[in-house]
Amino acid sequence: MKNLRIVALVLIACAVFLGGCRTARIQNVELAPIISSGQHQKTMEDVKKAIISAGYGLGWQMSDIAPGHLVATLNIRSHQAVVDITYTPETYSINYKDSTNLKYNGETIHSNYNKWIKNLTNAINRELGAVPNSGKG
Repeated sequence: MKNLRIVALVLIACAVFLGGCRTARIQNVELAPIISSGQHQKTMEDVKKAIISAGYGLGWQMSDIAPGHLVATLNIRSHQAVVDITYTPETYSINYKDSTNLKYNGETIHSNYNKWIKNLTNAINRELGAVPNSGKG
């Protein structure tokens, strides 16, 4: 009877420990298509403005590194996520760069990271749909 209680306590402790991990494989966004309405394609500046606006709207700090390359940083409490965003008038990608306090081990990361990336992707897609074509291209 005593051994059964010990086994039960160990199983409960393991379940609590494993449940708290909540890690998942990193989900990068690779070459997401940019759909242009009408006959004119979006310019690099159109895409850049849409990505920056989407990021700022979600609390990401955006740094313009080079043409077609932004670095975005999200700070939430003691957690930090840093991503590389590369883009052309046709596609954009969001790739993991660095993190703090997100249980990153080279393959997996805290599952909230993937939620933040999904939210950023959705916001970028909304902004790209709202950005009028500049007529250049």
